[in-house]
Amino acid sequence: MFDNADDIHPLFEGAPSSTEFKKLRKRIVRQTREAVEQYGMVEKGAKWLVCLSGGKDSYTLLAILYELKWRGLLPVELLACNLDQGQPGFPATVLPEFLEKMGVPHRIEYQDTYSVVVDKVPQGRTYCALCSRLRRGHLYRIAREEGCSAVVLGHHRDDILETFFMNLFHGGRLATMPPKLVNEEGDLFLYRPLSFVAEADCERFAKAMNYPIIPCDLCGSQDGLQRQQVKQILDGWERNSPGRRQVMFRSLMNARPSHLLDSGLFDFAGLQRRNAEDTALQNGPDAPPKLR
Repeated sequence: MFDNADDIHPLFEGAPSSTEFKKLRKRIVRQTREAVEQYGMVEKGAKWLVCLSGGKDSYTLLAILYELKWRGLLPVELLACNLDQGQPGFPATVLPEFLEKMGVPHRIEYQDTYSVVVDKVPQGRTYCALCSRLRRGHLYRIAREEGCSAVVLGHHRDDILETFFMNLFHGGRLATMPPKLVNEEGDLFLYRPLSFVAEADCERFAKAMNYPIIPCDLCGSQDGLQRQQVKQILDGWERNSPGRRQVMFRSLMNARPSHLLDSGLFDFAGLQRRNAEDTALQNGPDAPPKLR
């Protein structure tokens, strides 16, 4: 880590000097670098639109990407972007002032999607799906206007796990948020560099750095969201068996199509058994005995 005050980015000024924080920071940097490299996110000379909501995850994302860039491990240009969606009471000056103070290039965009969502979504239904679609459309537009090749989001390991179980329980499919994908138009990447990072680590990091957190009151005001229910289930499993989340997450990286039921992924109809002659040749008199 950078110990000399002249060698750090302003995003890390005032960072705790404790061994615990240094280990946390090192772990998040390592995990982010691993995701970036494993999923081939870097195009040299590219420009990334880094989406900043004001939550703990997006602050962590911004800081860690700047640390990787500071170390020469991320040869891309970074542009922070906040989409002000017109939520009542949203502190519109917090992020611009923070980014100006940190010397981070940024763009603040105002689009009143809040009114659209409240108007279109029936009472009692969740806002998340429509809100996400509207937000994503504006972010893609901004990325094109700014000459960016990728939109970068702060989703972490727990978001990916929760989405998997939401699809499993409510969507009837095995799917989740991938670390990297191409948008429907085919002209932009979408990256999630924090895919290997635990939510608890993002929370500890942002809190230790005292970043000005802005809660999402639009979604947080609704009780009984499916994601919150799934989170509670996962929390219970984690309490009963510490490390369960990480084990489940690793399973998403170790899929075996032949041991599932999707005939579109594995040719079950074309699966052949060996005939007696092939078996005899394979198990001839000179073949080593098989253990049973």
